[in-house]
Amino acid sequence: MKISEAVIKFSQAGRVGTLFGAFCHFLSSTTVWVTIGALANHLAEDFSLSPIQTGLLVATPILSGSLLRIPLGLASDRFGAKVTGTVTLALTLIPLFLLWLAATSVEALFLFSFLLGIGGASFAVALPMASRAYPSQYQGLVLGIVGAGNGGTAIATLFAPRLAERLGWHEVFGVAIGLMLVTLAVFHFAAHEQAKAQSGLRRRVYLAVLKESDTWRFSLFYMVTFGGFVGLASFLGYFFYDQHGVSKVMAGNLTALCVLGGSLTRPIGGLLADRYGGIRTLAVLYGVVAVTMLLLGQRLPLTWTVASLFVAIAVLGMGNGAVFQLVPQRFPKEIGAATGLVGAVGGIGGFLLPFLLGYCKQVIGSYGAGFLLLSLAASGCLVLLVYMQRGWQRNCARAEVGASL
Repeated sequence: MKISEAVIKFSQAGRVGTLFGAFCHFLSSTTVWVTIGALANHLAEDFSLSPIQTGLLVATPILSGSLLRIPLGLASDRFGAKVTGTVTLALTLIPLFLLWLAATSVEALFLFSFLLGIGGASFAVALPMASRAYPSQYQGLVLGIVGAGNGGTAIATLFAPRLAERLGWHEVFGVAIGLMLVTLAVFHFAAHEQAKAQSGLRRRVYLAVLKESDTWRFSLFYMVTFGGFVGLASFLGYFFYDQHGVSKVMAGNLTALCVLGGSLTRPIGGLLADRYGGIRTLAVLYGVVAVTMLLLGQRLPLTWTVASLFVAIAVLGMGNGAVFQLVPQRFPKEIGAATGLVGAVGGIGGFLLPFLLGYCKQVIGSYGAGFLLLSLAASGCLVLLVYMQRGWQRNCARAEVGASL
């Protein structure tokens, strides 16, 4: 089939406007979610933060955003993704206003950063909305396209340091308010509400999802892929500035370069999972992550560090797409709840990584131990994935798409 024919067929299979609205929602929300990490060097200097404090500050919105994914996933099933998504965008304006006008102490900075986590919870709204807008054979591609909204991390790391140098870091959040207002308008007009979860799918069914072992396996795998992606995206600006002595703007440039690869490759991960199977795709990706993180455990020259991080984050991005190619097939009726739970645990990995890197730097004197631990985590996922493959094949065989096995 020609590419043009495939594109036409894809556009006719679902609602392009809903897909676009979900993508914009996730892109803008991710941008503001990681802005604290993008401004880490400015904030650490202004508030005299230690490496551990900086790592904790960067990780704070990641943690709160991860925890909020669970209730927002449930709300998406109960009230509809469009209503939930609109409320989420509106609520994101509150911490942005506070960070713009009232963040004058360390305590206030941490509190407002925690509230900014609402942006990270967009994940549990945008993905179910897009998933319900397309049939099962396009799930990997659709969720990969929306997941490419992770590119907001590249936007934040590229532009936030530049704006902070010219306007001051407070004003960066004022600019972000304008971005969210535009997104609200686009989301309102482009997205359409799809069928909600069946009325009988309430607490009993959600609790049943919690009891499923596959839920926790997906969560663990996503903890490494997404946790590694967002954790590195949030912390690398500080890492480049501290480890290699580059300027704050150059640290943002290098971070954006590395993160962009992971954002663009997420749809590729979903597409590969559609074609070759999510399980097989993930097995290869975890192996690559383990090797690249092992290399980063050594203190490499700047050029080799950037190259290794680019590969690692690109592969982590593909892993995100591969994991969420499997989730809607395993939980087709409870996708909002399953997405929220898996996304929450994955985000907790993103909370742990910046704190771990900051802790290793301050206590051990090197970031290397943190990278080595991430390599071990990827290796552990690979071993578990191979061990559980037969059971997953039986579970996923109930899905409509045989290629996902």
